[in-house]
Amino acid sequence: MYDVKSVHATEFIDNDEVLNTVKYAQDNKNNAELIDKILEKAKEEKGLTHKEASVLLACEIPEKNEEIFALAKKIKLEYYGNRIVLFAPLYLSNYCVNGCVYCPYHAKNKHIPRKKMTQEEIKQEVIALQDMGHKRLALETGEDPVNNPIEYVLESIKTIYSINHKNGAIRRVNVNIAATTVENYRKLKEAGIGTYILFQETYDKERYERLHPTGPKHNYDYHTEAMDRAMEGGIDDVGMGVLFGLSTYKYEFAALLMHAEHLEARFGVGPHTISVPRIRKADDIDPSAFENGIDDDTFAKIVACIRIAVPYTGMIISTRESAKTRKRLLDLGVSQISGGSKTSVGGYAHPDDSSEEETAQFDVEDRRTLDEVIKWLMEIGYVPSFCTACYRAGRVGDRFMEICKNKQIHNFCHPNALITLKEYLEDYASEETKKIGYALIDRELADMEGTQTVKDKTAEYLKEIENGKRDFRF
Repeated sequence: MYDVKSVHATEFIDNDEVLNTVKYAQDNKNNAELIDKILEKAKEEKGLTHKEASVLLACEIPEKNEEIFALAKKIKLEYYGNRIVLFAPLYLSNYCVNGCVYCPYHAKNKHIPRKKMTQEEIKQEVIALQDMGHKRLALETGEDPVNNPIEYVLESIKTIYSINHKNGAIRRVNVNIAATTVENYRKLKEAGIGTYILFQETYDKERYERLHPTGPKHNYDYHTEAMDRAMEGGIDDVGMGVLFGLSTYKYEFAALLMHAEHLEARFGVGPHTISVPRIRKADDIDPSAFENGIDDDTFAKIVACIRIAVPYTGMIISTRESAKTRKRLLDLGVSQISGGSKTSVGGYAHPDDSSEEETAQFDVEDRRTLDEVIKWLMEIGYVPSFCTACYRAGRVGDRFMEICKNKQIHNFCHPNALITLKEYLEDYASEETKKIGYALIDRELADMEGTQTVKDKTAEYLKEIENGKRDFRF
């Protein structure tokens, strides 16, 4: 029985409800009258239920699909404007005791080099990231209670926040580590993390247990209920996602939205972000061995339907995808991307060391530098943002969601995006990127909506950065 407020995973992700939803959507994929009704509700930009959104995902009527994509673009622009937030993953260790069959870190892989960074090595990685211009990291590590205990993660966070190099500082550390206890989530909260991220991989319980045959991750309930424990532990923002390709995409889509509905019902706050990775080649992992891979057009429709269903939620696409795919998805709903990423342990400080790449979790498709990504974003009409002001100002959790759902986040984020872009241009950018960036900032400032006070203050901060004054942080 589907119980959205239940604390038990198999009740708020009820298998029968997911299957019934998929069947309902399939039965109505050409029901123009119902699809029109759902689209009319979607145009209110307040979101859709998992069942309604699944009908849009299944829709096979060409003109209705055009409406779906157009609406996704409109909602993305109205909630997030033309800003794109930048981040980088930081891999601390690839030691792992789990047996996940889609990940090269699985315990049975005896030929991948295992590495755990020391605090000094972490410092060098962070300095390398700061020298690129990054301000926001996503901390990653395998699950290993001996090599990667919570104490190691906490010490690493402290090290990351302590490093001020030239004009660089990491202002937000998001954390993607294995499901843990309420007590440990409290410790992460006290350490000052931003978003706690955990991918479900697949919501199909039977398939999940087959894909995770050994290790603590085998426990479906414990893993799926992790977001509840994180929020019980005081973490304001959580980030979810599935690994598309492990199970059927229609099942994953419906269950992912059911999970979002559960968090909203129980805590009053849905997911801060949703990630949409697809399975990729890595070391001993062959993606063609998984029969549920999705093509680019299906992938684009998934992103569009997620944007319509949960307009308030940030969406993330990583360097798993090509530049061409990332551009398409930016238009349809993605609001955060990684840039200049390394998925290996120690890959930033020693980028030319081929042995470092042997520790990579997956192959990177978009290998451009951060500066090249910044330049590209501006050339296609986006404002790259390194802003982290919401977290220091307390605009997190339900406070952030209230502002976002009222479409007011633009008033905070757009000025701060311009200011942090100006910081990047002054400190790190190539000459060509600077030229494009300065012209972009001038145009955006001239067109900025809001009060004259906001425009004047933004212009004042931009001038202070140009003059080398750094008494403020965003």
